[in-house]
Amino acid sequence: MPSQILPRTFLKAALVAAFCVGDVTLARALPAPRTTDKQPEKPRAAISLDDLYARLKAAEDDAEAKGIARLIEQRLGRSGSATADLLTERARQAMSGQDFPLAVELLDRATTLEPGWSEGWNRRATVFWLLKDHDGAITDLKRTLVIEPRHYEAWAALGRIYLSMDEKVRALEAFRRAAALYPRMDKLQSAIDRLAPDVDGRDL
Repeated sequence: MPSQILPRTFLKAALVAAFCVGDVTLARALPAPRTTDKQPEKPRAAISLDDLYARLKAAEDDAEAKGIARLIEQRLGRSGSATADLLTERARQAMSGQDFPLAVELLDRATTLEPGWSEGWNRRATVFWLLKDHDGAITDLKRTLVIEPRHYEAWAALGRIYLSMDEKVRALEAFRRAAALYPRMDKLQSAIDRLAPDVDGRDL
């Protein structure tokens, strides 16, 4: 029996050795895995507010302009304070319910908490306008524009208030400031076209 087992053992070892040699030879014959120098793409930097204003001014159609304006308004609408944002949302709800005094009180708190937030003053100006407090609205709009001179909604609102007070020169100036920032703003150019002849004089 041992004499029969010995050849089988050698045969098995020889087969294993042959396979191993074959694997090594095959591994040497195969090309090395390809490596690439391509680096993973870096995340894109967020578009700045300056870029958005530049794109708004250069927009070639109304739909594009409205989309960019929406992005700007979203940026301006964030105060950076969760508390101020909550107060502003509650003020919006109060306005929807026609409770304008409560809306003013809530926005008083928001602007006290975040005095450098331009949109807080702009929204309080809107409530003053609804309360027919023109002086209060104008004061808040001017404060808005000190903080963010490119706030085209504030310029347009200022123009509407001046127009309601029959101050056509100031109204036209405010409308033109808004148009310089947002040329495709809805109904703005038509307001300028109506006012310009009265203020600048009619062509003969």
